[in-house]
Amino acid sequence: MSTPARLSLIAAIAVTVAAVVVGWRIYEREPDAGTGPERTPSASASPSASLSSATPTPARLPTAPREGACHRLSYEDAVAPTTSLRDVPCDQEHTSVTFAVGELDTVVSGHLVTVDSERVRDQVTEACPDLFEAHVGGTLEQQRLSVLHAVGFTPTVEQSDRGATWFRCDAVAVADGRTLEPMGTGLEGVLGTEEGRTRYGLCATAGPGSDDFRTVACADEHSWRAIRTVTFDSESYPGTATVRAAGTEPCRAAGRAASGNALNFQWGYEWPTAERWRAGRTYGICWAPD
Repeated sequence: MSTPARLSLIAAIAVTVAAVVVGWRIYEREPDAGTGPERTPSASASPSASLSSATPTPARLPTAPREGACHRLSYEDAVAPTTSLRDVPCDQEHTSVTFAVGELDTVVSGHLVTVDSERVRDQVTEACPDLFEAHVGGTLEQQRLSVLHAVGFTPTVEQSDRGATWFRCDAVAVADGRTLEPMGTGLEGVLGTEEGRTRYGLCATAGPGSDDFRTVACADEHSWRAIRTVTFDSESYPGTATVRAAGTEPCRAAGRAASGNALNFQWGYEWPTAERWRAGRTYGICWAPD
């Protein structure tokens, strides 16, 4: 089961960019702090006969989603709990790919619960990230340092009333916090390959903390790359001072190693805010020029 630290769903992405601290040639100065209609009875029929002979039109079971299907979702579509958008051909531009379809458990202690209940939504919130990690491959660190994330959908209440019991997990590539990038289809094991990490890695258009800082996939034009994460052994938010200080040394060391120059290098640290922590981003990110 995924923990919050494993960036469960895209809700964690919706939060605004956290504060950052950037070191510029740190041997010169310290880093700055940043930021059926019913039949009518005939006249001759008795009421009881009419009732017993009426046959309701059965509701047609909604079509379940299929693995490998492609979709053209907006960011707003992706963060919604349900979607009615049709599939698009995968050789056309698309922004999500269904990588898993599962069955919901809507019975609790012998009683049915609604598909829009917290009990059912939690199943999707927990299942899709686990299935995502197994599907895209790579280490947890490599997954965190990518623009790929999992989103989950349930049937609508109307679809559930007609018998739908599926849930659907899609992979999306998120740029700049609120934009879905076009993506390919071959996502199985993609982050376990150098080529896949190069395409879907987490990069930025400028140094963190600058006005031009915008996250993009590393396949796009960029000047900075996310190079490592800083994790915390805490279930609750440790506080800004603690999370900020925790990244200084590891990010400085990572920036030095990435540059190959022990004296002249740049690095950045994006620590988790309390808001991001509640959304599931319970780690910091180190950045370096690329």
